[in-house]
Amino acid sequence: MDPIRSLIHCFALAAVLLSSSVSAQADVDRLNTPALPSYRADQTLMLDIAKHGDQLLAVGDQGVVMRSSDQGQHWQQVQTPFSVMLTSVFFTDAQHAWLTGHDGLFAASQDGGMTWQKLLDGDQINRLRLQRLQAIAAELQSQLDAEPDNESLMMRSDDATWYAEDAAAAVEEGPSIPLLDVWFADQQRGFALGAYGLLLKTDDGGQSWAYWGDRLDNPDNFHLNAMMADHRGDLYIAGEAGLLFRSTDKGMHWIRIDTPYEGSFFSITEFKQQLFLMGLRGHLYRSDDGIDWQAVKTGYQATLLSAVAEADKLVLLGQGGLIIESADGQHFTPLDSGGRRSLSAGVAVDGGYRLVGEGGLLSLEAGDE
Repeated sequence: MDPIRSLIHCFALAAVLLSSSVSAQADVDRLNTPALPSYRADQTLMLDIAKHGDQLLAVGDQGVVMRSSDQGQHWQQVQTPFSVMLTSVFFTDAQHAWLTGHDGLFAASQDGGMTWQKLLDGDQINRLRLQRLQAIAAELQSQLDAEPDNESLMMRSDDATWYAEDAAAAVEEGPSIPLLDVWFADQQRGFALGAYGLLLKTDDGGQSWAYWGDRLDNPDNFHLNAMMADHRGDLYIAGEAGLLFRSTDKGMHWIRIDTPYEGSFFSITEFKQQLFLMGLRGHLYRSDDGIDWQAVKTGYQATLLSAVAEADKLVLLGQGGLIIESADGQHFTPLDSGGRRSLSAGVAVDGGYRLVGEGGLLSLEAGDE
């Protein structure tokens, strides 16, 4: 893959896995190698940023975590015991924060992001997945033994066996699948999701996990890129190939929602109690109920990677330094990002925004708009 395309896919999140297999086989075990301190850490490629009160956390390449306690006026790099690419970060309260990364990394902080503990990695995920898929294959084989002429059951059993064999091969290959997003309802209940249909659930703050990917109607194991909850408490997962899933019972069961686009979605957000789904080539859709979706024409074709939703303003971020804002979710105007570097995520602060992306940390003040 050429460097330009690799960078684009990195910001597209769903395809960051293309470099994870390299890190998994490298001589250095980045899952257990601390990130190096750098005076240029604020200029490192960053993929996500989260906010709780005045506290901000930004995460990115080489295991870099940047922390601010004053809404991004000042930043400091914090020590981390890993150096893989970090893909997402999430606060549940002022003390508890969570992040994900390449090679199946999941880590937690209990002091507002000052220190981090690795709770899960790709080796553990591979074993979880294998155990679950082997159990499914064994159950279907047992049913088939009782109904040997059931062709539908035979096909399902064959598929389950193939998935289990694929999971066994992944165990042998080692950690390679990146986690791409994390969402927690509280300090105990949360989900982590990622490439190849990977979905995990925890009920004890990440101390233990259950493989949940088989609960999604995703037979091709398309990548899962983003997760959110709306004002009703319904959960949504957006992904590759037009994937959208919805749960109305806190993630126990999921239904697949038909969407009008077959390309990848990289983010989903809520603004004025409407849902907005965004992805490749500037595709943007909105919905009142999460079921029926209508296209929104922004006038821009750059891939949309993330959104910042405030009470009275929706800001979309994307490739090539794209920043567009709207007061109604239907008409958008551009803001000047000061360059062409792609932007992957952002949060609102007093008087402006703190953004992250290809150039690291970026401040956009109200007077700059």
